[in-house]
Amino acid sequence: METKSAETRQSSPDSIELRDLATRGYSIGAAQAEQIPALPAIELAAARLLRGYAPESVLAETTDERTFADAARDGRLWVVSAGNTPVGFALVKMLAHDLPHLEEIDVDPSHGRRGLGTALVKSVCEWATDSGYAVLTLTTFRTAPWNLPFYARMGFVEPHRRAVMGYRCGPTAIREPRR
Repeated sequence: METKSAETRQSSPDSIELRDLATRGYSIGAAQAEQIPALPAIELAAARLLRGYAPESVLAETTDERTFADAARDGRLWVVSAGNTPVGFALVKMLAHDLPHLEEIDVDPSHGRRGLGTALVKSVCEWATDSGYAVLTLTTFRTAPWNLPFYARMGFVEPHRRAVMGYRCGPTAIREPRR
């Protein structure tokens, strides 16, 4: 997988090593079967950040391991690790054969504010672009004050204040923020 981001570089065919981050020692790659059991705990830890912005029932939900395994098999699950320990992930669900949806992105809060979420989203956007999709969608909790600005900085747009945000894929879609 080739990467276009200044924040990442290829370190092996299935893994991207992050650089120029506040903390070194992280890598992003296609999910491996042995990483999947750690992902629900990351989901729950990250969900705590949404307390007060999302229903409590949502904060207690986790994705079942079968969904993760299917996504990993199909190349729609990325894991960011500190050494060999998973600390975050991005999961894509196909809403239609030509419509990928960023179903979930989570980073354990103890590893937050280091660019890991940004790197995960960029990896998914690059995958969507390289795979020839016209758009990548996501939904988010808009009342959390950091969510909409984060995705907007990544190139997602909110069409007519709907629940779904879209990212237009293409050769110029991934760009660095304007300074």
